Amino acid sequence: MSAFDRDAERQRMLSRRTLVLGGLQGAAVATLMGRLYYLQIVESDRYTVLAEDNRISLRLVAPPRGLITDRFGVPLAVNEQNFSTIIVSERAGDVQQILDEVGKLIPLTEADERRIQRDIQRSRSFAPITIKENLTWDQVAAIEVNLPDLPGVSIDVGQVRSYPFGEALSHVLGYVGAAAEKDVEGSSDPLLTLPGFKVGKGGIEKQYDQALRGAAGNRQLEVNAVGRVIRELSRDPGQSGREVALTIDAKLQHYMHQRLSAEESAAAIVMDVNTGGIHALCSSPSFDPNQFAMGIGYEAYQALLKDERTPLINKVIAGQYPPGSTFKMLTALAALESGIVNADHRVFCSGHIELGSHRFHCWSRNGHGTLDMVGALMNSCDVYFYDIAGRIGMDRIAEMARRFGLGGKVGLELPGERPGLIPDPKWKRQALKQPWHQGETLIASMGQGYVLTTPLQLAVMTARLASGRAVQPHLLKSIEGQFAETTQWPAIDVKPENLATVLKGMNAVTNVPGGTGYRARINVPGMEMAGKSGSAQVRRISMAERNSGVIKNENRPWRERDHALFVAFAPVQAPKYACAVIVEHGGGGGAVAAPIARDILLECQMLEAARATVAQQPPPSTDTTPPAPNPAGETP
Repeated sequence: MSAFDRDAERQRMLSRRTLVLGGLQGAAVATLMGRLYYLQIVESDRYTVLAEDNRISLRLVAPPRGLITDRFGVPLAVNEQNFSTIIVSERAGDVQQILDEVGKLIPLTEADERRIQRDIQRSRSFAPITIKENLTWDQVAAIEVNLPDLPGVSIDVGQVRSYPFGEALSHVLGYVGAAAEKDVEGSSDPLLTLPGFKVGKGGIEKQYDQALRGAAGNRQLEVNAVGRVIRELSRDPGQSGREVALTIDAKLQHYMHQRLSAEESAAAIVMDVNTGGIHALCSSPSFDPNQFAMGIGYEAYQALLKDERTPLINKVIAGQYPPGSTFKMLTALAALESGIVNADHRVFCSGHIELGSHRFHCWSRNGHGTLDMVGALMNSCDVYFYDIAGRIGMDRIAEMARRFGLGGKVGLELPGERPGLIPDPKWKRQALKQPWHQGETLIASMGQGYVLTTPLQLAVMTARLASGRAVQPHLLKSIEGQFAETTQWPAIDVKPENLATVLKGMNAVTNVPGGTGYRARINVPGMEMAGKSGSAQVRRISMAERNSGVIKNENRPWRERDHALFVAFAPVQAPKYACAVIVEHGGGGGAVAAPIARDILLECQMLEAARATVAQQPPPSTDTTPPAPNPAGETP
């Protein structure tokens, strides 16, 4: 092959290689351009969002918790400003030195300093750490004045739940606290993920937590690569919690709390016999819910737990007591409804009754003589009720008790309600595997033995007796102005004349001389109350003690004294309010509990009368127009 041919062949080979290489380069460029088109045009929106997500941090904002008010709009649970001092460690330099300086201005415990150091170690250096919450105005002022000497320290303003009536309403309202794991589990509410977010932990705060909680807001923050906040771009405060109005009368509640605080341990409740609305509900001693809202200390909490008077328990709904003689109205009504006895049925009381080899005593050692049903209620004669209970049997008594709200939860909107117990032969066979004895019917007929009730149930019983209707108690009046009360309650299936006999007996208790509650009567015309006293034994009295003389309540240890009970309604002629009172280990119901019920029902009616008077007064005139001139020139 000639040199010319070799050069031509070489030229052709180079051309082919150039074309292949150019084709490969062209394909690579085309692929790159296609990828750029895909990323910049097709996927533009997606990557824009990703870039914004890296630059913008969306953070939740807790909304203000809804208010709780009484029936007249008086605030019972509100939100107040919560001043706290915070520190940013990267700005503080020597954190311990700064904390020492802060400690000279506001009290810091060793536990506070350990918590602060722990939080600093767990957080980034630019993240704010809380030093102390719930600062007083003087403490805020002290920090603010010294801020130039406290690098990295500042004052933060938030909200804290506050209860203006304190202990008086703690068992009704409950309190709020940090969300626990059980609160978060199974919930999709993003608010629960916020550090320190508070939820209802008891009472109305817990029952209506969802309505009070509101809906989360958010803040859009511009952040850098490590998450440091540069600026706030926008803020949505969210939706505030809804306002919950209760049937409670704050003035009556305050009075009731003061009245019960004079006793070692007591509980009382007032409800409307027509609507079922609770006007006041108090258990004493109580606790301060503000301590829990701000974070109660270990020692203070342990003191509450160890107190034998159980201040953390709402005795109105969770205290279960023998009702004593307050139960006798139901025994009487069961006997009348059975047709076996009537209102004129008479029994001679010698102070005791014999059943087989057992003797059942009346509270009056010398007896009451011969009594009819109204007289038996008026004098609370045990022997009379032993007699009629033996005639009608326990099943009839138990059925009547359940019809009037005893022996089961009544469904008040408060957590922790207990059901009490109304025994009968079937219950004893199932629960204790034992037969029922006739003597147990006699004991149960006067509210002792296995019978257990709550003050709430006794109030419901009294309201149903006074109205003749199956009234249900409730605390909710409205949520955000939407009313929830009703007056449409079905009539209880009892004969009106039989109910009238029982009510006549209750009236005699307080308004006829010799009645067990006569000394505690209301003397204000038109406000008189009718009621029934009860004294529930908490220990067995032996025959030897009866022969030598029963030890008086005041001479026994507090825990061995009888419970004092009283139930009542007022006014007698047109019942509107029902009340139940128990004084734990207080002694006699007529002597101890009846005056409390009288004072509460009188205050309730006086408040109503005062408000009616104010409502009838014309509003003050705002007319500033001068009077027209007198043509005759006379002075008007």
